[in-house]
Amino acid sequence: MTSVKNFRVETAATGTELGQGVFEFTDDYSVFDWGKMPDQIPDKGASLCTMGAFNFELLESEGVGTHYRGVVSESEVVELETALDRGDAPREMAIDLTMVPDLPFEDGSYDYDAYYESVEDHYLIPLEIVFRNRVPVGSSLRSRSDPADHGLSMDEWPDDPVDLPEPVVEFSTKYEKQDRYLDRSAAADIAGPAAIENLESVAREVNQIVTEQAETAGLDHQDGKIECLYVDGEIRVADVVGTFDENRFSRDGQQISKEVIRQYHKRTQPEWVEAVGEAKRRADEQGVADWKNLCKRQPEPLDEEVIQLARDLYCAGTNEYTGTDAFESPPLSDVLARVTDL
Repeated sequence: MTSVKNFRVETAATGTELGQGVFEFTDDYSVFDWGKMPDQIPDKGASLCTMGAFNFELLESEGVGTHYRGVVSESEVVELETALDRGDAPREMAIDLTMVPDLPFEDGSYDYDAYYESVEDHYLIPLEIVFRNRVPVGSSLRSRSDPADHGLSMDEWPDDPVDLPEPVVEFSTKYEKQDRYLDRSAAADIAGPAAIENLESVAREVNQIVTEQAETAGLDHQDGKIECLYVDGEIRVADVVGTFDENRFSRDGQQISKEVIRQYHKRTQPEWVEAVGEAKRRADEQGVADWKNLCKRQPEPLDEEVIQLARDLYCAGTNEYTGTDAFESPPLSDVLARVTDL
């Protein structure tokens, strides 16, 4: 399904009925939209599955509909607590399946009309809904808006991260080769029958729930995203929610997310990062979807100590966020001290 998780179909979805399937979380990782990178991070898949399941169960308890059915432990679908009590940090998550049609790309543009011609009573909304509580240095939001647009009393963006007085919700494409941010009108067109106001409302509720949970663990929740399915007139949260891949968390200014690896690549492989950016620009200019074929460099593997540090960051962060001992790892404070020296 993606570069970091697969899924298997147990009961296929039809035009009128949801199916059932399982996400299989791998230890692969991806940065800069590259897809599968040369290395794996041990226990990363189990970490994301555990944290994602915890958040889905939290959302369900607050009345937010999702496609989550449980985690797979000893060949049965159970609640996360049951799996952890068995000493089993799960790697598989049971979910409802919806229709995900192909999105044709012709004459330099994507055909969303064709996407919707292939669906009936339910479908995956081809949008990512992004929420932001903080604007870090380098955020694309700085190039697309001014501080005053978000209720900030400053003329220009400062050289430091900025906390927003109210969360910002934005929409971007989901199935295009290069994600692009959309204004509300364009997002509404792509969302089909799903009302853009309802999508925003769900995103704000998810953001609030994850932010409050992070606060109980002494973490700052900076931003994140959700994906949603539309079924019987209802919007339900899909994919995975509130993990260290989908969202950015920090403690005392230190990142606890995939952003650590992204920044490490920027420092140690700037030529590859620049080549990725150049390939994306050329793809835009040429009106082609697959920018990777235009990239002149390949990423190099990580050093072993960096892989171990990334593993400990995922595992210690998951333990802290969920309030469990799902993984054997050093305390998060010790791991963050090592990240500072990276």
